[in-house]
Amino acid sequence: MNQKERMLGGYPYQADDKLLSRERIRVRKLIKKYNASSPSEIRKRTNLLHKILGKQGEKCVIHPPFYCDYGYNIEVGENFFANYNCILLDINKITIGKNVMLAPSVIVTTAGHPIHSEARNSGWEYGKPIKIGNNVWIGTNVVINPGVSIGNNVVIGSGSIVIQDIPDNVVCVGNPAKIIKRITEDDKQFYYKKEKFDVNWWDK
Repeated sequence: MNQKERMLGGYPYQADDKLLSRERIRVRKLIKKYNASSPSEIRKRTNLLHKILGKQGEKCVIHPPFYCDYGYNIEVGENFFANYNCILLDINKITIGKNVMLAPSVIVTTAGHPIHSEARNSGWEYGKPIKIGNNVWIGTNVVINPGVSIGNNVVIGSGSIVIQDIPDNVVCVGNPAKIIKRITEDDKQFYYKKEKFDVNWWDK
């Protein structure tokens, strides 16, 4: 395998490989244009995202600044929203479902390094895929680590560090992130803690 094949396969690889270096430069040029674009240049931003991301559904919105390593390893479903300062380190696959919202300064990183200093200093690193399900809200300053899968209908509280898989229908908070609540049908009536909706949004 060449270094790109090793990287995509989750094996140790050398990031200074010539092909990988060229691919990072390519996407960084596109990202520079994207981050410098005007809010009114909606079509330009849409076209640039199609060149940056591997796959995207309808209604994909990412507020600049946005950063990634390769772009082609990122797949997002329909109705995806990422707020300011989103970082998706896509050494390996990042797969995101539909109706997912990322608050400001969320980091999703598939990249990792050996814990032993000699192995780490040798330049070998690795990437493990991350999967995020449908209908997920990830709060401000959350970090999602390599190899993690997050289920459907999940909320990750602000400042959390996710180091292990998260099941469906839960709220997780903390470092490391832990389940603090199961999400049920009763939660539909509340918009903030125990404050109830004064509008019947479900009747639309």
